Amino acid sequence: MKLFTTSVFIFFFGISTTFSQHTISGKIVDEQNSPLPFTNIILYKISEEPTPKGTVSNDKGAFNFDNLSSGNYKIQFSMLGFKTQNIDEFTLDENKTFNITLKEESQTLNEIVVKSKRPIIRQTAEKLIVDLENSEMINTNLQDVMRKVPGVLVTNNGISIAGNRGVRILINGKTTEYMDVDTLLRDFPADNIAKIEVVEQPGAEYEASGSGAIINIILKKNVKLGTHGSANTWVGEDQGFEWGSGFSIASYKNKLNWQTSIGYSQPTFREDLFLVRTVGNETYDQVTKEPYDPDNFRISGSMDYYLNDKNSIGIGASLNTRNSTRIASSKTIISDENTINTLFSENSFDRKRNNYSINPYYEYKSETDRLLIDFNYIDFVSDNTNTLYDVAGSTIPFTDRKYIQDGTYKIKTYSLDYTKTISDNFKVSAGSRFADVATNNDLQSLIDENGSFNVLEEESSQFLIDETIFALYSKLNATAGKWSFSGGLRYEDSNTDGTSIFMENGSLKTEILKRPIQKVFPSASISRKMTDVLGASLSYSYRIQRPSYSSLNAFQTFLDPFSASQGNQRLTPSYTNNYQFNLTYEGQPFFTIGYSKTDDTIFDLIKQDNQTAQIRQQVVNVENNENWNFRLFAPVDFTDGLEGYTGIIVTNTDYQSSTFGIDLNKWNLIWFLQASYELPWDINFELSGNYGTGALEDQIEVDWFAELDFSFGKTFLDDTLKANLGFNKMLNRGFVGTIDYGNGAAAVESNGSRQNIQFRLTYSFGDRFGKKKSNRNTNRDEQDRINDDS
Repeated sequence: MKLFTTSVFIFFFGISTTFSQHTISGKIVDEQNSPLPFTNIILYKISEEPTPKGTVSNDKGAFNFDNLSSGNYKIQFSMLGFKTQNIDEFTLDENKTFNITLKEESQTLNEIVVKSKRPIIRQTAEKLIVDLENSEMINTNLQDVMRKVPGVLVTNNGISIAGNRGVRILINGKTTEYMDVDTLLRDFPADNIAKIEVVEQPGAEYEASGSGAIINIILKKNVKLGTHGSANTWVGEDQGFEWGSGFSIASYKNKLNWQTSIGYSQPTFREDLFLVRTVGNETYDQVTKEPYDPDNFRISGSMDYYLNDKNSIGIGASLNTRNSTRIASSKTIISDENTINTLFSENSFDRKRNNYSINPYYEYKSETDRLLIDFNYIDFVSDNTNTLYDVAGSTIPFTDRKYIQDGTYKIKTYSLDYTKTISDNFKVSAGSRFADVATNNDLQSLIDENGSFNVLEEESSQFLIDETIFALYSKLNATAGKWSFSGGLRYEDSNTDGTSIFMENGSLKTEILKRPIQKVFPSASISRKMTDVLGASLSYSYRIQRPSYSSLNAFQTFLDPFSASQGNQRLTPSYTNNYQFNLTYEGQPFFTIGYSKTDDTIFDLIKQDNQTAQIRQQVVNVENNENWNFRLFAPVDFTDGLEGYTGIIVTNTDYQSSTFGIDLNKWNLIWFLQASYELPWDINFELSGNYGTGALEDQIEVDWFAELDFSFGKTFLDDTLKANLGFNKMLNRGFVGTIDYGNGAAAVESNGSRQNIQFRLTYSFGDRFGKKKSNRNTNRDEQDRINDDS
């Protein structure tokens, strides 16, 4: 027995000696002895070089390899901004420790970063990606950047893609805090933008809401070690003197990454409306001029804390305010064969709004798995008062009116997203989202009686919305040889209860409208690389467009004595089937065919009452809407120093409704050019322009339009100071067209102020070395539906 025990001991001792396991560990610091987290460490066994082991240092700079067999190894330590260090060969026959000091690569970093005046543009089946990370374009704001995206047109009436203006703008996957596109385009600094994604066929991970494209603006994450920031200021002339200023600062050290920004602006612009129409045997010739000089203030901040190399938590918050006090002046000449009368009126607006959001999150991320748990709370308040009155010189009497509309919106969203990378060619993702929305809008309508305003109970009302949206989605991405496939399903269960409280025949009434929706929204795309340079893709998506919260309010407000807008609490969502075919050349957009069919599309209907001579705009559901678009793109690079894109977009829009007697169909062509050219003394010249043969804007048939903008930019002080001088709307023919009411027609022209000039300076400071960290995308789709115009 003793002999057997001894033999077993010798046998297992021999095995443990032969297969003994060792550990390699250590710590990585910089020249100031500060830990360097997220350093890449690659371990090679000399006899097995094709299959190395890899890890990254934790927040204290420490790393560890366990269960290593004896043998000869080599090891590499690397991090962006530091010189790579190698230990070429060593023998591992016991546990080893390597404490490494990495030196900054200050002289050679810029040599390995490729810079270009032109952004990197790539077309996939689902989206067009414009990467600005390594671009040296001298941009002033988001408006300038959007003009450089092929096929995106920025005009007086906002942003359009393939003739469709139903564009949603997201920032880092969530709806921006700005409530109107004009402010967003003018104020958002271009220096903060890393890339822009134009998503025409949203996958299952996006909310199914919307009928047009999604523009997702991805901001630059704080990827620089140490502390850095920028300051900018701009001045300009539009309707009057305008100016703005902003400051941002960010820091990343050890586990903590934080950034904050603040900005203030006071732009000036004007909207003009010219409307000529007939009512019976009378002609109404109206001119309205509405100047704007709002005060915009924004402050935001975020903080990320890295628990370790795989787990992080963070929180973001923002506050935006916009105050606008202005007077719109109108002159209406009413004439027939025998008489001419004139009504001079003014509409005084006092609009105040503010919104803040809080966004905590948790993220787990490894080489194969990513989990994001996100919560977002938004509180939006809008207080609007407008007073409508006549002024001296009128030959037509008018009774003064006042409207006070106060609204509150509280939105809470909870989301969970998980992605599993099974291999380089196969990835699956799934997630869930829940939104809880509560809105409260109160309208008081008042009339002047003997010099004081009294409330009209029959015209005043309160409207409340209680809405919940629950969603589940799954998606897979697969690649096999020259083929790529993406497909997903999204299920949404929403319940919207609208409560209208109003006076009728002296009694308080309450009406509740319920709108439950349970639907599945599929999306799919398939692409193939046909040759070394030519690729093709086909994609499909099914989407829902829910009415904006403000359009559901049944309130009636007058813009001037003869025109009013009114909500529609009986609006229903519209549903769109989108199809798209793309050809790409070297990954760039080349040729696109798109088709969409929308049922119960949301439509701005304009009607004229010949008894009261009033026109009224109301959002309604039109049964059928079909759109075709054909796009052809080409690079502009026929001479040294010239870069850009040109192309043509041909669209057909068709509206059909037996309910409202609508039969509208129109073809139109748009030519666009976006280019930059390097002038002497390293001055960058940028130009964008477009010409269109016309368009169909809901019920308005628009004539030809054109626009031309250009700018000059230069950098100073080793690229830390950027200067830009921009000239916008130098050639500008805006919104000119006709409206067919069914019982009459009108000639209409709507235009913003012209020849805007802006000069902007941006100064950057701080550390220059960086490391990549992940962006997280959250979503706040419901905020976009507030749609409050100010």
